[in-house]
Amino acid sequence: MLNIARRELDVRDGERIYVTCETKSCVPDPFQILAGATIGNNGLKINNLGKMAVTVNKQAPEGMKGIIGIRIYLDPEKTKDYPKLHAWYLNTEKLHHEEVVPVLLEAGDNVYSWKTVDLEVPVRKKKRIQCCKKCGEMFVQHDDELLCGGCTE
Repeated sequence: MLNIARRELDVRDGERIYVTCETKSCVPDPFQILAGATIGNNGLKINNLGKMAVTVNKQAPEGMKGIIGIRIYLDPEKTKDYPKLHAWYLNTEKLHHEEVVPVLLEAGDNVYSWKTVDLEVPVRKKKRIQCCKKCGEMFVQHDDELLCGGCTE
């Protein structure tokens, strides 16, 4: 998926990407390890829909409100050509990752489908650090809150 995104979006070495994974299982790992898109640096978001799919985009130029991204998914019609991978994907046979990963690597782009998508660029708010008026701990203030998330629950 990462290779497809890099090729289709013409991502250059060192260029930042933003990733939204539709599962928390397996798919986020290569984007964190190989592309440096992590939850901590806001390069990775997980929208856990249970789908083996990901949407990737490059950083938008300053002032842009939208950008083209690519949504890539593991396509069950295409995994049929790889019986072990297909059985693992549809959970019809208990297979260890060690058995499936080599098949997935051999299959390459042949088991994925993708299309370009229009994405809205979120407005980035200035980060402010505030001392919680209740517990006294520092927190990231998004609006004008006086209490941290823990104290407002």
